[in-house]
Amino acid sequence: MYKSILMKELRDFTHLNLLDVREQDEHQGGYIEGAILLPLSQLQQRFSELDQTIEYYVVCYSGSRSQMACAFLSEMGYNVVNVMGGMSAYRGELCHEM
Repeated sequence: MYKSILMKELRDFTHLNLLDVREQDEHQGGYIEGAILLPLSQLQQRFSELDQTIEYYVVCYSGSRSQMACAFLSEMGYNVVNVMGGMSAYRGELCHEM
């Protein structure tokens, strides 16, 4: 089981473990500083790279892929929060460096 939260409810992104499940090309268009990129297409092969002892806030573009990622990760024993609205609802600064 996992929780969901609206993007507008998040205020301070510097103290969050943000997991971005968008694909590489989407990520290059702009991302939240400090976000970990782990595309949904690679999640089943790479989820063990994540630390099971911390909580992750999972984002995609709109919230549907992050919902799928949260369902999978919570089933695997991870503590995750789905960020509904995703990057389409984010109004802060974006990073473009790779």
